Amino acid sequence: MDPVADLREEIRIVAAELASGGRAPTLERPPDPDLGDYSTNAAMLLAPAVGRPPREIAAGLRDRLADRLVGAERIEVAGPGFLNLFLDDGWHRRAIATILEAGERFGAGAGAGERVLLEFVSANPTGPLHVGSGRHAAYGDALGRILAFRGDRVEREYYLNDAGTQVDTFARSIAARMRGDEPPEDGYPGEYVIDLARELAAEGASPDDLDDLGRRATEAMRRRIEATLERFGVRYDSWFSERSLRQAGAIGAAIEALRETGRVYERDGATWLRTSDLGDEKDRVLIRSDGEPTYFAVDIAYHRDKIARGPDRMIDPLGSDHHGYVPRLRAALIVLGFDPERFAAPIMQFVHLVDEGERAQMSKRSGEFVSLDELIDDIGVDAARFLMLQRSHDKALDLDLALARRQSQDNPVYYVQYAHARIASILRRAVEERGSADLDALAAAATAEPALAAAAEPSERELVRRLLELPGEVAAADERLAPHRLCAYAMAVAADFHAFYRDCRVLGAGPGIEAARLGVCLAARQAIATTLSLLGVSAPERM
Repeated sequence: MDPVADLREEIRIVAAELASGGRAPTLERPPDPDLGDYSTNAAMLLAPAVGRPPREIAAGLRDRLADRLVGAERIEVAGPGFLNLFLDDGWHRRAIATILEAGERFGAGAGAGERVLLEFVSANPTGPLHVGSGRHAAYGDALGRILAFRGDRVEREYYLNDAGTQVDTFARSIAARMRGDEPPEDGYPGEYVIDLARELAAEGASPDDLDDLGRRATEAMRRRIEATLERFGVRYDSWFSERSLRQAGAIGAAIEALRETGRVYERDGATWLRTSDLGDEKDRVLIRSDGEPTYFAVDIAYHRDKIARGPDRMIDPLGSDHHGYVPRLRAALIVLGFDPERFAAPIMQFVHLVDEGERAQMSKRSGEFVSLDELIDDIGVDAARFLMLQRSHDKALDLDLALARRQSQDNPVYYVQYAHARIASILRRAVEERGSADLDALAAAATAEPALAAAAEPSERELVRRLLELPGEVAAADERLAPHRLCAYAMAVAADFHAFYRDCRVLGAGPGIEAARLGVCLAARQAIATTLSLLGVSAPERM
C-alpha cells in the first residue's frame, strides 16, 4: 500500500545481491526535478564492502534495477555515485490507484503496535487552563492520534495534582474569598477564585473545613478543565488522582520498594534516593526532614503505578521548567526496573500570544492570564491547534492572533483547509455532471485502464509524489514525536495542489485524462483530510 516503500525495497534487494548487511540505502526526492523523481545512495554505501568505485557499482545497479522496476523510464548515474530514477506517467497513475485503494488507511500502520501510556497537560487543578496548557493539549492529543494511526494502543491520561501544598494554598484562597477577605500573600487572586468561592458557598461548603474545601474546589476545577479540553477536541481515557495515591499508601510502598534495592539512605534527618550514579547530577530527597514526601517521591509512586499497568512505552510531555527533572526520573525508572529507553519526556517550550505587538501575560497566581477558553472564543479550535502545532514543541512559539483571525491564504490553517474545500467543490461538480455518479464511481474510473494510460503534466506528477510522502511523514512524526512535521506536510500538499489546479484542467479535460485527474483530486483530498485529522483540525467541505 506504499509505492515508495515498494521502490525502496526493490533497491534494497538489488543492493543486497552485491553485499549483504550494512546500512539500508536511502531513497529521496532530489531538490531539482531535472535530477529525477527519486535518488538513492545505494552504490556509495556498497563501495566499502564491494571494494569498487561507487560510480562503477552504480552502473551495475542501474542495469539490474532496469530489469526489475516496472515504470522506470530511465535510470542515470550522477555525481559521485548517486542513482537517479526517472519514473513514467504510468507509475504515477498506478501510485494514485494505490492511494485510492487504501483510502483512509493510506499512511497508517500495519497492525497491532505497542501499548503506550501517554500522560499530558496534567496542569494543577487550581485554575482554568491557559494557552500554555493549550499547547501541551494540542501536542499530546496530536501525538496520541499519530501513534494510534500507526497501530499503537494509546491510553491518554491526565494526572490530577489534587493534593499537596498547592491545593492547601488554593483552599485557603477560596476560604478567604468566602469570608470577604483578600487571599493570602502566596495565594490565588484571580477572578475565577471569587466565582468558585460563591459556587462552593452555595453548595454548603464551609471556609473552616479546608480539607473539604480543597476536595470540592479541585473537583470543580477538574470538571471545568475537562470541559475546556473537550471543547478543544481532547479526551482522556483516565484521570489519575494524586489524592487517591496518597490515601492508598502508595508513596510509602514505593519508597519501601526502592529501599529494597539498597539505594535509599538517611542523611540530615531526610530520606534520600541514590541517583547520582544513574545519570542524575546528584542524589535526591524522597522524604524531607519534616516527614513530608517530596514531589519526586510522589512522582515515583505514580510512575510505579503506571509500570504496574504494563505499558510498553510511557510518554510524558513536560514543561520547559522540568528540563532538569528528566534525568532523576529516568534514574528512578531504572531503580524500579523499567527500561528508560522505553520512556520519553519531550520538553515543551513556552507559547506567547502576540496581538498588536504586545505579549499577553499568563500566570495563575497573579490572575493575569489568557485562558484557553478565551483563545478558542477568539480564533477558534482549528486555528489554535494548527498554529500551536506548526512549530516544533522544543521551540518557543509566538502565536500571532491577528494572523490567526485572518481568513486569507496568509493564515496557514485557512490555506490548507481552503485547498480541501476547493477539491471538495471540484468533486461535487464532477458528481453533479454525471447525474447518478458518486465519489466511489470517480475512484473506480480513476483506476480503470483509460485513466491509467493518461499522460501527466509535470505539476501533476509533482503532486502525486508529494501525496506519496504521507506514510513517511506519519512514520517520522511518530518516531520523532514531532506532530509539527504534519503541519509542514499539509501546507506542502496544499501548495502543490494549487499549482496542479493552476496548470491542469480537470473537468472537461477529455477522455481518460479527466478521470485520471479526478483521481488525483480524490487522493489529494484524502491526504489533506488524514493529515488534518491527525492534527485534530477539521477538513471543511465548503468555505
